[in-house]
Formats: sequence, C-alpha cells, structure tokens
Amino acid sequence: MALEHWALPQISELLLLDEESVKQIIVYTDALPDAKAAEHLRGLLGDSPQALEFITSFNKHRSAAAVAKSKQASDGKDSERVNDSKDKELPAYAPPSHRRPHTNPVIEAGHIRARDEQQMQNLLQSLQIQYGIYNSEIEPEHDTEYYCNCPIHNYMTLKSSRFGVQDIWSRAVMYPGEKAYNDNYQTPTIFSNNPYRRRVVSPYGYYQPAWGPQKPNPDSHARSIHQTIQLNNILNGEAQGKIDAKEPNVNIWDDSELNVAMSNMTIATAGDQKRPAEKASDEKRQSISVPPRNDNTETSTKSSKLASFRKSLGIKSSEEKAVAKTTKEIAHAREVRNAILAEEQGRWPDEQWRQIVAVYQEKVGMTGKIAHLRARQPIQYLHLLRAGYFEPIPVAWAGAASNPLKFSIEAAAGWRGITPMWRGYEDTAEERLYWVLNHREGSVGMRMKPDFISAMDMARARMASAVEPPPEYYSVNDTCHLQHTSPGYSKQVMPGPFRAYDRPAVPTDDTMVLLDVSGSMDFDPVRPNYNKYLITGYSRSTQPKNKDVAKAIIRRFTDAMANHDHNFRGYDFTTFSSQAHYIGMINHQNLDTMWRNIRIGGGTRVMTGWQKVKDLHFQKHSASAIHHPVYGWQAGPETPMLRLLLLLDGEATDMDEFELDLLGLSWAHVTIFLIGVDGCPHHHRHANELQRISDVNHHVSFIDAQGNTPERFVTHELLKRHLGYEISMSEFEQMEELPPYSVSA
Repeated sequence: MALEHWALPQISELLLLDEESVKQIIVYTDALPDAKAAEHLRGLLGDSPQALEFITSFNKHRSAAAVAKSKQASDGKDSERVNDSKDKELPAYAPPSHRRPHTNPVIEAGHIRARDEQQMQNLLQSLQIQYGIYNSEIEPEHDTEYYCNCPIHNYMTLKSSRFGVQDIWSRAVMYPGEKAYNDNYQTPTIFSNNPYRRRVVSPYGYYQPAWGPQKPNPDSHARSIHQTIQLNNILNGEAQGKIDAKEPNVNIWDDSELNVAMSNMTIATAGDQKRPAEKASDEKRQSISVPPRNDNTETSTKSSKLASFRKSLGIKSSEEKAVAKTTKEIAHAREVRNAILAEEQGRWPDEQWRQIVAVYQEKVGMTGKIAHLRARQPIQYLHLLRAGYFEPIPVAWAGAASNPLKFSIEAAAGWRGITPMWRGYEDTAEERLYWVLNHREGSVGMRMKPDFISAMDMARARMASAVEPPPEYYSVNDTCHLQHTSPGYSKQVMPGPFRAYDRPAVPTDDTMVLLDVSGSMDFDPVRPNYNKYLITGYSRSTQPKNKDVAKAIIRRFTDAMANHDHNFRGYDFTTFSSQAHYIGMINHQNLDTMWRNIRIGGGTRVMTGWQKVKDLHFQKHSASAIHHPVYGWQAGPETPMLRLLLLLDGEATDMDEFELDLLGLSWAHVTIFLIGVDGCPHHHRHANELQRISDVNHHVSFIDAQGNTPERFVTHELLKRHLGYEISMSEFEQMEELPPYSVSA
C-alpha cells in the first residue's frame, strides 16, 4: 500500500489515465524483477528525465517496502512464539486464497484503450452522417489545418488527445524492430514516418476550392483504395519476413541444443587461436630446405601490433564478435522461453484451465499449428499468447461496450493489430478470425480475407447470379403479397445442394430462436448508390420491412418444428440489439402476444444475445456441464445439443467475435437467416462472408433472401439445415400444417 500511495500521483502526472488503470500498472510492475520493471515502465512512460527519475525511485521504494514487509513478518513470528500456547488452542484454518487476475502489457494497454474506443467510433459515425459521408473508411476532412471550432476540428482534437493511448497500445503489440506512427496532421509529411501519408492519395483528391468541409471524389477514392491495398500487401510481407528472420535459430526448449551451440563457438575460437602456432610449425619445416625470410616476421610483428592496437580501442575480432553474437542469441532465447513459461502459468494456473484450453485448441483445429509456433517461432507464439489467441473468448467480453476484440485497425492512422500481417483488417476480431482460418488443420493454402475491391466484385457477381425462385413455393399469404409492396417475388441466389455435416436432430436437442431487433429492422428498406466504390446516397426499395419478414419466418418455422417434434409448448425466444432480452416461450397461439413485448432499436451486438442463449441452455442442463469463472459454461459429453435459429438483417458489429466463438464449440449448431434489401451489394458481401464461415465450420449454416421473399422456400431450406437431413417436399408440406393445439397445451 505504501508503494501504491507513493507511485500513484507520480504516474498520474506522466500518464493521463484514470486512477484504477494506474493502480493496475503499479500492481503488475511490482510483480516484475527490477530490470523487467524498469524496462516495462520505460516502455509506458518514455525516456524523459522525469520518467527516468521515477523509474529509478520506483525500484528503490519497492526495495524499501519489501524490507519493511519482511521486518513486519519477522516481528509477527516473534509475537507468535510468545503466544504459542494460545495459538495451539485455535483451529488452524488456511486463509482464503484470492487469485490476482493475470495481466501483461497487452492486457494493460487493452484496458486503457477500451475506456473510450467505442465513444470515438460512435463520434466518427455521427460525424460521417452529419457531413453525408457513407463509406465507413472515409473520415471527414477540412480544407484548412487551422483550428476553427467546427465539429471536424473538434473530432481531430479528440483524436490527437488519444495519441498517448495509441503509443501505449503500439508499444504493447509491436514486434521487435518495428516503429510506431500516427496520422497527426500537424506533423509535416517530410518528418512523419507514416508510410501511408507519402504513398496513398487522399480520397478527397488534391484541390478543392472554397472553405468548408470537402467532399470525397470517386476517382481519388478508387485510387486511394488501390494504393492502400497495394501498400498493405507490401508492408505485411515485409513485416512477416522480418519477424521470421528474428526467430531463434535453435530450439529454445532443448537445453542440449543451446549448450551445443555455445560449445561449438568455444571449439571454433580455440581452433582459431591455434592457427598461428600451426602456421609457425609449417614455416619451421619449410626452413629446413628454404632460407628464412624476414617478410613473414615483419608481417607477423605488424599483425600483432595491429591486433594490440585494435584491442586497446575495444575493437573485437571477427571470432570475438561471433562468440558475442551467439552468446546474446542464446541469452535472448532463454529469456523468451522464461517469458513464455511465465505467461502460460499466469494465464492457465491449474489443470482445469489447461484442459479447457487444450479442448478449445483441438475443436478449433489449431493444436498442431500452436505447437509448431511454440517450438519454432517462439517470439510470435509469445506475442499471440499475450493477446489470448490460444484460448476461448472470456464471457465478460460479450457484455462489454468495448473489448480487445472490438478494437478498430486503421493502418493509415497507425492503430495496429496483433499479428505481423495486421494491415487490411477492420478490427482485431476479424484479424484473429482470419488468422485462425488461415492456420487451422485442413486449411488449403492461405484463405486470406478478400480486400475491399475483391469483396465488392464478388458481391456484385453473386447479386448477378440471382434467379426466379421455384414456382411451387408460391403463397398468397407471404408478407410481400399481403402488403402489396410490389408484384411478384424478387430474384434470389439459390443455395447449393444440401449436405449434412452434423448429426441429424434428436428429441433431446434444444431448439431456440434468436432475433436481431436493431433499429434497421424497422427502417424503410434502402439500397446504396455507388459511383465506382464511393457511396453517394441511398434509394428506396419496394419490399416489406425486415421485422415483418422475420415474424413471418419465425411463425412458419416454429409451426413446422412443433409438427416435427410435437413440442407444442413452444421454443425459447430471445432478442438482441445493444442488449439482450429473453421474451419467453413462443408457439403458434401466443406469437402475436409475445411480439408486442419486443422493443426495436439500438445497435447490432449479436454476442449479447448469444451469451443470453448460452446461459438459458446451460441453466436447463447444468447437471451435465461445468461453469468456469472466465470462460463460462463448458459442455460435458452428456450435454444436449443446442440448435439455434438466428435471424439477422445485416452484419453485426461483433459478428467476427461470434464466428470465432462458434469455431471452438461442438455442442451447438447455428442456422442463420440473413434478410437483405433487393439489389444491395452490402447484403451479398455479408452473405459471401457467411458462406466462407459455413464452408469451414460445419456447425454453422445459413440461408439468405432479398427483397420480396418466398417465405415457404426459405422455411424449407432453414428446416433442412436446422434438423440436419434432407426434407422432401411432401414431408415439408406435412410439417406446414397447423399444429393440433389442445386446450391443455
């Protein structure tokens, strides 16, 4: 407490952080050895005279506190001896052990960054709406760099105030040899080490007359995207190559290999020292037949004098340099090994933790890759280990406004990701998701995330492949016909032939429904207007609102399920937007009543709903599962399978986090219905992403529809994937009949 009382005000002067964050830094640093503590504080505070003075004083105060604590413990022991007879009369209970939460530089930087990350993202979105900018990657710009108290400059000032937070984050996630940068507009380009400022054109172009906010230019925006993609690829390749070259050349886990490397250098050095003697012996033998020459003697004398002169200046020979280099590499290898062991012990302190992590790695398909990283690329292994890449997602993250999987990645602004090839991803969740997909067992080649242009081209190609839906599914009761929005059905992209991967549903499986009720569900459907890759506005689409289509699909789906499994009580129904709400059990008779309890509005955070659904499932089946304080519920071999119908009308802000979580689960099958606007590239871009996930994770399947939806066709395809077997048309028609509800039901 004395150390914390002394250090708290001093760190607060050097870092603009809240008191709780500063206390976490003090607690973590106090657990490090002196050298590591100094290095860690220097990384956080910098090299200013005030910071260096504090770092020196910190270790002195810590030593004094340790001595005082030791003396107090000694006094306590003396007192215990005096009162020994009394103590023996009391029961000897062990004091309760409270495990301190594990931390490291990445975790600490994440806590600091999470405080205002979501606030900054919301502020940018509001600013984009205010100035009519519809592309999420474009920030509003002003024609002058002089501060004028307008919303744009106020936003830029807030961004500048986070440069300290950005520097802390960069220091925590950078690999050895990398340099941090930002997009400070007040720094002249010639003095900036931001590679994007010199090599990527602004989406606004170069010359726009008149004072006031500028408008993005379609040609400049397209050029900016092309240049950014090209530069991302170059920098990613360079970064991966550099860190690969820095990995130890020896196996850090094999002490014999490290010792052999050192002994080889010793033998080589000893051999080098013998060479002059061997050379002298040869010269002596030659002297029998050849008269001696003074040139060699003079050369040897000169070399000896030169060597002595170089040594006096502290210049090492090539052999000495090689020995020093090898010694340094081996010391670094052991340092990395010790850091890995300490991090693993801190993250997974007991057998239960390690078992959960091992099962997760096996389910995700990463056991082999992680073992290879640990053995052959330990620097990268340690980096990803500190970021939590090898373990399940903590349940506390689901309800947090911001967490380490919600951090935006902005290469042009210097906001970094975790892996060496972080440039080009939207956020840290997407980066981790594609890292797993690229490296899991069974992956063929590199399944890289498509760049923006490729994703748009594929979306437009998918949109062009839409055809008329099968006529046998026509129904006069479909929402589009009842509301008379426009005649006929919209063209639909036909799903591929059904293939069963999971086992078919059994009576013990638990069916639930999870519905997106974000604000867009009640919006008038609109599609974006594009000029090249720049969105210039939106056009109205003549189709029902998404909430009406969702209700119709839920009714048809639950009626068919009741006829299939005779569960006439209904199915658990949960909604989510920014928060999740359990509505209750829904069936054919009470759906309209339950629907009135729904409140539409807010964002699209699917993880809040997913966490609520998991809690409901395991509350029913808690006897067959265990609950971990960090990772939440863990299914046992007897836990029934959860079969979830998830209805979305767009991409959730934490969709990648949700897909990551599903990769590590074998007790859940999720069938997604994606509702889209007719002729909208955004819808098809999201559908392509869901298709990629479905291709690699057989516990996820999806169906999408756009515009005027053929609801019977959609319901039939959803049921096939939900129940896990091919349902014939005749069986589907039987399932469509109204359930025979009784009064008691």
